[in-house]
Amino acid sequence: MEKETVSRNFIEQIIDKDIAEGKCDTVCTRFPPEPNGYLHIGHAKSILLNYGIAQQYGGKFNLRFDDTNPTKEKMEFVESIKADVAWLGADWEDRLFFASDYFEQMYEAAVTLIKKGKAFVCDLSAEEIRQYRGTLTEPGKNSPYRDRSIEENLRLFEEMRAGKYEDGEKVLRAKIDMASPNINMRDPVIYRVAHMSHHNTGDKWCIYPMYDFAHPIEDAIEGVTHSICTLEFEDHRPLYDWVVREVGYEKPPKQIEFAKLYLTNVVTGKRYIKKLVEDGIVDGWDDPRLVSIAALRRRGFTPESIRMFVDLCGISKSQSSVDYAMLEYCIREDLKLKRARMMAVLDPVKLIIDNYPEGEVEYLEVVNNLENPELGSRKVPFGRELYIEREDFMEVPPRKYFRLFPGNEVRLMNAYFVKCESFVKDETGRITEIHCTYDPASKGGNSPDGRKVKGTIHWVAAQTAVKAEVRLYENIIDEEKGVYNEDGSLNLNPDSLKVLKECYIEPELAKAQAYDSFQFVRQGFFCADARDSKPEALVFNRIVSLKSSFRLPKDETKA
Repeated sequence: MEKETVSRNFIEQIIDKDIAEGKCDTVCTRFPPEPNGYLHIGHAKSILLNYGIAQQYGGKFNLRFDDTNPTKEKMEFVESIKADVAWLGADWEDRLFFASDYFEQMYEAAVTLIKKGKAFVCDLSAEEIRQYRGTLTEPGKNSPYRDRSIEENLRLFEEMRAGKYEDGEKVLRAKIDMASPNINMRDPVIYRVAHMSHHNTGDKWCIYPMYDFAHPIEDAIEGVTHSICTLEFEDHRPLYDWVVREVGYEKPPKQIEFAKLYLTNVVTGKRYIKKLVEDGIVDGWDDPRLVSIAALRRRGFTPESIRMFVDLCGISKSQSSVDYAMLEYCIREDLKLKRARMMAVLDPVKLIIDNYPEGEVEYLEVVNNLENPELGSRKVPFGRELYIEREDFMEVPPRKYFRLFPGNEVRLMNAYFVKCESFVKDETGRITEIHCTYDPASKGGNSPDGRKVKGTIHWVAAQTAVKAEVRLYENIIDEEKGVYNEDGSLNLNPDSLKVLKECYIEPELAKAQAYDSFQFVRQGFFCADARDSKPEALVFNRIVSLKSSFRLPKDETKA
């Protein structure tokens, strides 16, 4: 039997080579978020990639909070990130770490560099450091403090730690090469003074390490073998390697970069989302119009759909954008065989069956999902008065309109044939009632005499219907105009949220708990809102409509 060829992405090829050459025994990866905001769909790719690599190689996966900047970090974000990572299925077990736990080791690493003559305390201001740095075409020039003695640097750095200096008064810089073609290597700042309380260490420290110095040390301390990050860190890799080499770690981690996940016409920037929240345009970081992981979860996306999406995007070194329609395709594919198809009327008008017995309620057997018999069936109440969608009746229909109009007969889904006899309007001309007669012999939606009807409409029995609020979401960005205006502001879609307060649902849906999702017949997939839905005031979010503009390439659908 011919052995199946397994395609390996470039990261797997690097790890395979490292294992074959004996460079690592147990693979260890990590997801290292800074707790300064909520995670978004792009982070999901990094989480699932790092966790998936660890699982694939029987290795370890660390969740580590890169909390070296107390100015923006909050415990609220720590807890939200933990919830998001767990929801996606990435199990860190007992491997939860904080960069701040290593502050003492980082300080000692900085002292090691000073003693080797590889770091110095600099008195230049931030603006002066920028001026001295040079440009892409011109080398920088040395700081006048670069040649301080090791003894003086050790004393000054210790005084920085002791709180002797104000914020910005002194920094510790690596001593590398001010003429390096890579600007990141031109004596970068590795410690700054910041008199601020830290969410984890309180007021113990008044100096904090910079990310480019802290991150490689964190990886090395934790035994990370492959530090997988996005492409913007590619130019920082020489500094990453310099730090672990000069500090003297025996088994330095290897940094590997991959292309970020860019989704079209969405907002992921924390600054923009923060403004949307503060201006009241959205109702929080988990507003279902956003693509934070919390927002996707609240809207009704599943971990399985996110994993499918990330798999379809693939792993590469080339930057590219993915259409939002592919994310919608993934949730449709995940839910279509898993969820019951229920009846809900979003824009109701009353339909009265004049020849149906008054006061009688019968229960019809309805299959939950025609494509998946394992979901079974349910009993749906039916009576003389129903609600149907207003768009399913027209007084004067156009050609090829097969739904309800005067004199026409249609099928009530899973119930009977009904024929429109008359209708009632209010003083504004709005139709308030549609009167029909039904054929008792057509129960189940089939006529014994073999006559055919072309239209089938859904309904909810008025006597047992439950009122609910339904929220219809569209992209918060106006896709026709692009993401940004000329002034840098967001091109917001004024129709991104439509709230329908007079909707009626079948009583089975009243049992919905937070995050429970269903297909509403002909309307799309919907989810009980986790924040606002209550038993006495139900709220459903539309996850996605039923229609899709996205199709997988043919070669990917053969399986």
